[in-house]
Amino acid sequence: MTKPQPKFAAALSVHDTTEAALAEVVKQALDELAAPVDLAMVFLSPHHTQHAEVVAKELTRLLGTSNVIGCTGESIIGESREAEDTPAISLWLAHLPQTTVLPMHLEFQRTPDGGSIVGWSDELPTQWPKDACTLAVAEPFSFPADLLLERINEDQPGIPVIGGIASGSYQPGENRLIMGDQTYDSGGILIYLHGNVRVRTIVSQGCRPIGDPFIITKAERNVIHELGGLPALKQLEAIYKTLPTTDQQLVSRGLHIGRVVDEYQSDRSQGDFIVRNVVGIEKETGALMIGDYVKPGQTVQFHVRDEFSASAELKQLTAEMKNSGSSPTSVLTFTCNGRGTKLFSEPHHDATCLKSAFGTIPNAGFFAAGEIGPVAGKNFLHGFTASVAVLEPCEEESD
Repeated sequence: MTKPQPKFAAALSVHDTTEAALAEVVKQALDELAAPVDLAMVFLSPHHTQHAEVVAKELTRLLGTSNVIGCTGESIIGESREAEDTPAISLWLAHLPQTTVLPMHLEFQRTPDGGSIVGWSDELPTQWPKDACTLAVAEPFSFPADLLLERINEDQPGIPVIGGIASGSYQPGENRLIMGDQTYDSGGILIYLHGNVRVRTIVSQGCRPIGDPFIITKAERNVIHELGGLPALKQLEAIYKTLPTTDQQLVSRGLHIGRVVDEYQSDRSQGDFIVRNVVGIEKETGALMIGDYVKPGQTVQFHVRDEFSASAELKQLTAEMKNSGSSPTSVLTFTCNGRGTKLFSEPHHDATCLKSAFGTIPNAGFFAAGEIGPVAGKNFLHGFTASVAVLEPCEEESD
């Protein structure tokens, strides 16, 4: 018997009044979906933050579901447009027959042992099915998203988490999360999905490697003292001398280092590294400080980021997914607030790239203060990344 298929719809409004913008996206998305709403996601620019509570209550009423999830974002993505620094509301709707949808508002609580995350749904299975997935949004000042990812990586290995950190405000308590008809200024929201929908992920970190990989031979916490038995800075200087002028300029503007996620993988490509910033140099000792903890024995490689590398990687990843036989029917896009026209010379880059690869399918999302997505089977919190949830029907079971 043929399974009922999931359906999706999305709409974007740039009206400057919340009432008009909300009315526009609700009508357009409901008309397009033409089916009961099982999950809705809404993303608001800071211009609408003060009306977030009204948005939450109206959406649950108009859509007929309490599974309304959302947050504020510095800039908003809808369809093939990235609405930067302008009033915007983006609404995404999903009809998900034969699918479990469990949203939960999580909070971080400090304990004598350091802290724990509370708020998990009692309906969650002890061991999540291998084809389950989660979507996540979080408030940046109150919720340690990396702790959530560590727990899921450990307790539910292989389950992807895709999402982003709310943005648009630089003060605690000013960003908003939405779940059902309630709004929150702290915590995180996790949506557990399992059933008649498949979620694949694209995580484009926008960097390319330079030079050769090295084994860390001396390190402490986030400081790399030695690479391959020599001071880390000395190894970097040797690579720098071999680079073309354009790459030397990129190193001078901002250097990154990629850590191999799976040390047992022999053939490594661009997507097998978790990329972090080099945040400082100790010239006296030749040590490098990076935005992550490392330890001796790990493999790393220096990386640079520019518009062309970021564009090429996203195009490559979308092409690979399309060529793999994937049939996307919708996407959710969580891209860094350092991308957009801050990185690319043309507007709407990431949204346009997804449209070029997958056609005109419902797309919604926002510019995040940190992006969540898996690399080599483990979930990480990223920066300068485009993390995309690609949704498609499950394959039909043969009789």
